[in-house]
Amino acid sequence: MAKRTKQAAGTPALTAVAAAGVPHQVHAYEHDPAHPSYGLEAAEAMGVSPDRVFKTLVADVDGVLTVAVVPVSGSLDLKALAAAVGGKRAAMADPALAERTTGYVLGGISPLGQRKRLRTVLDASASGHATVCVSAGRRGLEVELAPSDLATLTNAKLSPIARA
Repeated sequence: MAKRTKQAAGTPALTAVAAAGVPHQVHAYEHDPAHPSYGLEAAEAMGVSPDRVFKTLVADVDGVLTVAVVPVSGSLDLKALAAAVGGKRAAMADPALAERTTGYVLGGISPLGQRKRLRTVLDASASGHATVCVSAGRRGLEVELAPSDLATLTNAKLSPIARA
């Protein structure tokens, strides 16, 4: 996988990846606002298995915003997320708060380059792939990188937080 730094100026996520010097690939596609799922749309547009495309969700765990990164082929297990960070209760965060805190719009929230760095949990299934794709900070833009690099850049804890 080649480093792509020419396109890095496009979003804070790509700037963060380029600044870290990790190998990555940028995938751009035409976003269809009518598509029912941002993540599945990305997988289809890139021709990548939905198990390798991960969505970034923001949850409130005991009053603390927490990022969950799970495959688009499944869903987030809120109880597992709470347990992963030593919490008792988790719920999806208010969408407007998630956008303000991360600096990204829904469907384009990236675990990378967020306005305010939030604690992050990456689903353990990511480690079963050589590379995974996550939002690069804009609808229609994904970045592909090694799961270990994603975990390092986001200071993520790996834990089984997704359900099929």
